[in-house]
Amino acid sequence: MKLSIEEKQELENIYNSFKENEKIQRMKQVPMHRGSNCFIHCFKVAKLAVKRGLRHKKADLKLVLLGSILHDYYLYDWRTDKSKKKRHGYDHPFIASKNAEEDFQVPKEVKDIIESHMWPMNIKFFPKTKEARIVTLADKAIAIKESLSSISYKKKREEKYLKDIELLFDK
Repeated sequence: MKLSIEEKQELENIYNSFKENEKIQRMKQVPMHRGSNCFIHCFKVAKLAVKRGLRHKKADLKLVLLGSILHDYYLYDWRTDKSKKKRHGYDHPFIASKNAEEDFQVPKEVKDIIESHMWPMNIKFFPKTKEARIVTLADKAIAIKESLSSISYKKKREEKYLKDIELLFDK
């Protein structure tokens, strides 16, 4: 799919407004895979998901973008919160969906993307839409890449990762 300059700018504006949002900034305090944080992870997923979404005709890139930015918007450290530790993999999509609805009034389609992104772990919540499948696969790819990196390597690279997510579309 080829985007017009206006469409690209609109997606870039959405991306930047979320990246600078005070509520989204809290995701920087939530640890992720092997030394990453939720903020960096979600914006890396967003970049990859939009890039992959461009390959699909009729994919709604706004839904892809919102779903990928908010897919892990659960705002707690499951490693230290004993009440969350056991069921985090199953429960966090629904917590993230609830938080996204409360804080950003997202449409049902975005909630569906968020709630299905942990498939196949949550086997009952298959990503039914093209947009949900794009986000789910992008999330898996980024999670695997992050998980295979060493913690010390990540800490040294955080500045680079923040620079990598500066813009949605690389120039």
